[in-house]
Amino acid sequence: MEIINTVYELAMNLSDLLWSKILIIMLVGTGVFFTVRTGFVQFRYFKEQFRLLVDKNNIKDAKEKGGISSFGAFCISTASRVGTGNIAGIAIAIAGGGPGAVFWMWIIALIGSASAFVEATLAQIFKVKNGTASKGGPAYYMERGLNARWLGVIFAVLITVTYGFVFNAVQANTMSIALNNSFGIDRQMLGITIAILTALVIFGGIHRISKVSEIIVPIFAVLYVLAAIIAIILNIQDMPGVIRDIFVGAFNPREFVSGTGAGIMATLLTGTKRGLFSNEAGMGSAPNAAATADVSHPVSQGLIQSLGVFTDTIIICSCSAFMVLLFGGYSSSANDGIILSQEALTYHFGPFGSIFLSVCIFLFAFSSIVGNYYYGESNIQFISEKHEKSEKIILNIIRVLVCVFVFYGSLIQMESVWNMADLFMALMAILNLITILMLGKYAYAALADYTKQKKAGVENPVFYNDTIPEIKNEIEMWPDRDNN
Repeated sequence: MEIINTVYELAMNLSDLLWSKILIIMLVGTGVFFTVRTGFVQFRYFKEQFRLLVDKNNIKDAKEKGGISSFGAFCISTASRVGTGNIAGIAIAIAGGGPGAVFWMWIIALIGSASAFVEATLAQIFKVKNGTASKGGPAYYMERGLNARWLGVIFAVLITVTYGFVFNAVQANTMSIALNNSFGIDRQMLGITIAILTALVIFGGIHRISKVSEIIVPIFAVLYVLAAIIAIILNIQDMPGVIRDIFVGAFNPREFVSGTGAGIMATLLTGTKRGLFSNEAGMGSAPNAAATADVSHPVSQGLIQSLGVFTDTIIICSCSAFMVLLFGGYSSSANDGIILSQEALTYHFGPFGSIFLSVCIFLFAFSSIVGNYYYGESNIQFISEKHEKSEKIILNIIRVLVCVFVFYGSLIQMESVWNMADLFMALMAILNLITILMLGKYAYAALADYTKQKKAGVENPVFYNDTIPEIKNEIEMWPDRDNN
């Protein structure tokens, strides 16, 4: 037991070092670099992002081919991005860093959108066939872009453990606590129910995952945003003060938060951490979903995934922030996380607010479980692709283990597991950030081609296997120009 505790302590020290000294700087620095290098692509093509998301022709073509539409891939990645962290995480950020943490959360989302664009575009360029659909992600562009399969295998293991097992246990835990507190349902029964629901979806494969995500994600997002709008309208007279507190608190946090954690650096890091945990820009998770989309050009899905960061942080996380900040007792409450969020919604909507939040948490968490599982499935397929006969057996074992972790997570306290997840996520992000910096030139070339075609009047630019000549032999899913 002493050895286990020592190893755990060393792991936590490494995690703290990576997050506080290395990863935050890498994520912010990479986001700024990509923003400048792509000519502020997330702002220049903001209108185009929405057009591509609801492109009826893309949805129709993908359906006819048996593939995944841009909207379906967007929903898969958003299902994983948008989880309990969008509710509990924001409340924790405000409790620890004051209203100013929200400002830094916005900033990291705006610059991080460029990193999301680059990694999603690379995932599309190097994607491979997966039945009637496609698959890809960091493991695949590490193998094909860097010729480093060994690095891809390491990444695949990290993301499978982090998302497929640990994060799904965390989501199930939060879900069971919320429903138990609101409805008094036994947590063991909840664990069994959640595990069964998870099995019904994940044993159905990627198309069922996409279909479930396309239904769940829009519903819970719209309902949650509507609740925030109602809360804002009911307290409209206080909104100018809330906006002031966010901007003033970003640079003068001591006005709102007392104690040693009140410095501007603490507020900046708190907002940055929560923003990064929420939108995952540059972490290497969303590209796995981006690669499933059937699009005519890699940049199309890059732009849509950039929009996903905006949706997650600027819209949904802001809804959580406004509802907490419009609750007059947020600064004096002894609670944080989900409990503080429940207090805020009870203040705005009475007892119904707590019930509504529990339902939202269920939808947020379950959609995250579904999205997280797909990341694990895609990467297990990468590891086992040289052993096709055993792939199905391995996938079924992984699916069973996911259900076991979901059930187990519904019953236990998750602090130590969260800490281990932080470590795995940090290692995963560092590998991905280094990789996309090295392969970024291909995303820039794809963007230049897309821009050239748009200026020529092409509504939906087309990418060919020789558009970037130096990687033609590594491209599998894009058409030949002569035979198209």
